[in-house]
Amino acid sequence: MKYTNLPGTDIEVSKLCLGTMTWGIQNTEAEAHQQMDYAISKGINFMDTAELYPVPFDLEKHGDTEKFIGTWLKKNKNRNQVIIASKIVGPRDFVSGVRDTVNFSKKALTDAIHKSLKRLQTDYIDLYQLHWPERNTNFFGLLEYTHNPEEVWQDNFGEVLQLLEEFIKQGKIRSIGVSNETPYGVMRFVEEARKGNPKISTVQNPYSLLNRKDEIGLTEALLRENVGYLAYSPLGFGQLTGKYLDDSPLNGRVTMFPQFSRYHNDKSFEATRAYNEIAKKNNISLTHLALAFINQQNFMTSNIIGATNLNQLEENIASKDIVLSEGIIKEINAIQKVIPNPAP
Repeated sequence: MKYTNLPGTDIEVSKLCLGTMTWGIQNTEAEAHQQMDYAISKGINFMDTAELYPVPFDLEKHGDTEKFIGTWLKKNKNRNQVIIASKIVGPRDFVSGVRDTVNFSKKALTDAIHKSLKRLQTDYIDLYQLHWPERNTNFFGLLEYTHNPEEVWQDNFGEVLQLLEEFIKQGKIRSIGVSNETPYGVMRFVEEARKGNPKISTVQNPYSLLNRKDEIGLTEALLRENVGYLAYSPLGFGQLTGKYLDDSPLNGRVTMFPQFSRYHNDKSFEATRAYNEIAKKNNISLTHLALAFINQQNFMTSNIIGATNLNQLEENIASKDIVLSEGIIKEINAIQKVIPNPAP
């Protein structure tokens, strides 16, 4: 396993991160513990969760994923060997029941952080992230930004950083990051850090062979400003394993939850078939092609892999040993040029 530091910190993380959002709906607590045991045995020391999880969001189940991690940490007494990332939800109608005030105010952050700490059975969270912006912007599959001149949100980037700094000083969080964020948002946080506020260490966004939109404007900012990148949905909800090309497996995520069809439009299938041909020609699995491509990106801090069974997890982790040649990369880029970002 390869390791790197979260930018601007001494926190060392594995280049593969264990994603957990299925735990509590598609996976039981026992299965979650098995996944963590296996991941640790293969060198993964980084796990990503959120107060929102599991997904799909369920008000009665939210936080269960953190609870599963907490019972595992308590059982194994290995908190100092694991890097835990979690997140606070932003304003969105579907999570309005999480707390009375769903934003990044002091009241909301205090409530969210303390509840996550309790569920995780720990005194600190290594990386604490804002799950999505408070402001109106484009994320969760939206490519275009539609401006709302009547938006009530006002620029509070500096204020949010100051609030998070209080929890850093208290020792409850070690570093901070954002998620589902745009180049504008990342740069505003960076600008506020120049004024003496704490700096964001990472941005966690969707990135895969079907969604490389962040290469257009965000990756330059990351590399120039030393902000790390955590890629989520690297296999496009299973699309880039190839399992949906000829069938709809009964236990497949999109089969079970059709609302998650973001990666299943006609252009995504066309691109997936083309990438699958590259994989077959080079005697590697489509899964390995998709994950290895992400692992090799120079702006990548860690690739968040998820699985619902140990066989999937084993294959995903094995991608760490795959190195794609320049020729394969050129073939991949040729497809991207013809079918660019079919599932942003």
